[in-house]
Amino acid sequence: MKTRNEERTVSEEKPHHQPFPEDEEGAPRPQPTSYTMVEPRFREIYFQFYKETYRSSKLDRKTKELVAIGASLAAKCQGCLEGHIRKALKSGASREEISEAIAVAIGVNAAAIVDLTDIAAENTGIRLFEGNGSGGSGSGRR
Repeated sequence: MKTRNEERTVSEEKPHHQPFPEDEEGAPRPQPTSYTMVEPRFREIYFQFYKETYRSSKLDRKTKELVAIGASLAAKCQGCLEGHIRKALKSGASREEISEAIAVAIGVNAAAIVDLTDIAAENTGIRLFEGNGSGGSGSGRR
């Protein structure tokens, strides 16, 4: 039987899924194994799009990384989340700013669950409890 430390070592040796086409300094990365199911021309289109979203614009890099953390959580992309947390820290985000971005994502996800259950209640005619009339998440479908 393996100890927890042995299990951690085995999982750390596993190659990590890397969804990003370039590293933090802009240098191209070796072709990641996560793109083996995507035709090279489509990979290139994605890489170009990704790079374009990180060019200088109205949002600074730190803000983009905080947005990307929330999007990574919504998309359930572990590799994205880890990469964007690292990039946010390198871009000057504080622990508190990253935590707040995560909290916002939690709130949006919780509201999405409420919205889905409200729609299910409406569609099925099943109301398990009386509503409290406090407003809700705001999809406007209630």
